[in-house]
Amino acid sequence: MSKTKSPQYNKNEMPLLAHLIELRSRLIKAVLAVVILFVALIAFANEIYLILVKPLMEQLPENSEMVATGLIDPFFTPFKLVLILSFFLAVPVILHQVWSFVAPGLYTRERKTSRAILVTSILLFYLGMVFCYYVVFPLMFQFFPSVVPEGIRYIPDMTNSLNIMIKLFFAFGLAFEVPIFTVVAVLSGATTVEKLRQSRSYVIVGAFAIGMLLTPPDMISQTLLAVPMWLLFEIGLIFASWLKSNDSRLEHSKKAAATRVSN
Repeated sequence: MSKTKSPQYNKNEMPLLAHLIELRSRLIKAVLAVVILFVALIAFANEIYLILVKPLMEQLPENSEMVATGLIDPFFTPFKLVLILSFFLAVPVILHQVWSFVAPGLYTRERKTSRAILVTSILLFYLGMVFCYYVVFPLMFQFFPSVVPEGIRYIPDMTNSLNIMIKLFFAFGLAFEVPIFTVVAVLSGATTVEKLRQSRSYVIVGAFAIGMLLTPPDMISQTLLAVPMWLLFEIGLIFASWLKSNDSRLEHSKKAAATRVSN
């Protein structure tokens, strides 16, 4: 009686199955981090909302206040804020899970570079949100009441205000990632530092165009988004140039060492 051979495709499917199981585990941990933060913060939803809109309320005209125009807005708006905040706070955990899943397939040098880029990108994203809260919001909310036409009562809606503020947080968080995008583009070989320097004028115009699209239609918030993007682009060029020069020196030293060994 002949022995039956096990199908060959099982050997090929096992690594894929293992990767899928690990991916599921990483996703569960990321979602769990968001859920834990949400459960911990939901009891303080109203207090968190008041902290968020403090820059707006401080600039309201005298005897003016915010309103809730929707039936469920007093409950749903703080609830929505806590859910979004939980995701933002869980970003380091989420990116760590992504990194842990991808890192085993990278070389040692690639791991070091990727880890540095990952940590820096998280810090820059949070720095952009802090800049938005402490610099952009006070100036922007001071500007809006000053341009209200005569005879119009300025009463911001709590849900609409939250949507605008979340949009600006996300916009400034992404804007502060410009150095990361610049460095990655150069290190990946998609472009060079020299080409980016030659395209500086287009970058400045593009920064103001992005500011116009992502911020409310006022020059203050648009400028406060565009100018940091341009400055961060310049910082990215400096770091990309430094990293490329280090790579060149390292490659030159390796070639010199190989030449000495061969001689």
